[in-house]
Amino acid sequence: MFILGIVVFAVGLLISIAWHELGHLSTAKMFGIRVPQYMVGFGPTIWSRQKGETEYGVKAIPFGGYIRMIGMFPPGPDGRLEKRSTSPWRGMIEDARSAAFEELRPGDETRLFYTRAPWKRVIVMFAGPFMNLILAVALFLTVLMGFGITQQTTTVASVSRCVIAQSENRDDCKASDPASPAAAAGLKAGDRIVSFNGVPTDSWNQLSDLIRANPGKEVPIVVDRKGQDVTLHAKIATNQVAKKDSSGQIVEGQYVSAGFLGFSAATGVVKQDFGESVTWMGDRIGEAADSLAALPGKVPALWDAAFGDGPREPDSPMGVVGAARVGGEIATLDIPATQQLAMFVMLVAGFNLSLFLFNMLPLLPLDGGHIAGALWESLRRNTAKVLRRPDPGPFDVAKLMPVAYVVAGIFICFTLLVLVADVVNPVRIS
Repeated sequence: MFILGIVVFAVGLLISIAWHELGHLSTAKMFGIRVPQYMVGFGPTIWSRQKGETEYGVKAIPFGGYIRMIGMFPPGPDGRLEKRSTSPWRGMIEDARSAAFEELRPGDETRLFYTRAPWKRVIVMFAGPFMNLILAVALFLTVLMGFGITQQTTTVASVSRCVIAQSENRDDCKASDPASPAAAAGLKAGDRIVSFNGVPTDSWNQLSDLIRANPGKEVPIVVDRKGQDVTLHAKIATNQVAKKDSSGQIVEGQYVSAGFLGFSAATGVVKQDFGESVTWMGDRIGEAADSLAALPGKVPALWDAAFGDGPREPDSPMGVVGAARVGGEIATLDIPATQQLAMFVMLVAGFNLSLFLFNMLPLLPLDGGHIAGALWESLRRNTAKVLRRPDPGPFDVAKLMPVAYVVAGIFICFTLLVLVADVVNPVRIS
């Protein structure tokens, strides 16, 4: 089952890569750019087929992919034209000026990437990451609305015997602690709260907000107890409780004075409606962007986890190997098959979201670097037009290749560090 989980993730990975490159391919062909090659993977070719002017194929190492477009950069001083890959790795070994000179065919002078208007080049380079974003959203919606996600519900798991400030971080009741409103009202484990103070309660966040907003008030609470509606009355206490942010998530280490009922909510798999799904995805995209920005600060801990005795943090950066191991663990979990499938889909969705955000960084050799170059060219040309100055011509992105090599080198070193950590001290979910 572990091996099966790895295989399932690998298939999802290959589909995601192929989908990304399809975005580049389709828009490049739409704008008349010649694309000699479309490949999924790196290294030796294990299968390929020529269709029209493009060779389609699969390579042996499934850690990426690329399309090759002619004329990615404008000609150099010697007038030579070159090819360039949308892949950062392959781009490191391709000469920035002369490698594609031999591939030019009669008539290709009008089919070069750099000759297209900047907005068309932006579309071609953005299309790849955008395809990953589309796939991530589709997969997230499939899980959220079709399978549901594990979250707290309005069902009571346990009832607190007394009122204890959450900042005290203790469970034992002292003689001086007052009885909890839930215990005094007769709330029991297994009760499902269907309304609070006359307001129907459909979600834990809604119920939690209602309780917090009514300190000191005596309110009616209707619960479903073994199929029967029972009305209880509780006087909501005022207590120090964990602070919540705007999205309803607990803010660690911060507390506020608010209403307190005194019970623990049970967890369950709950399907989300479209609005809830959009809110959830918005929160995850924000968190993913924050995590990407925080990557440099996580390198020391990652190094210690890979080469020292440090623990591997749950939010530690994880590569393809680590994600494949997580896929293997998912297949071995003792949970319903539907939830295993949902976790696999979530894993692939998260991978696609990461691909989108990472590729949008405005750095060569990433897609975002080429987008930034096209936007800069557009700004220069429009500024020259407004000021009635000569057209400065295409922006020579090839001049930034030394920076691209440095960036690619940093990425490779980081990837190797993550690979070592994924092998010797992997992130585990069980």
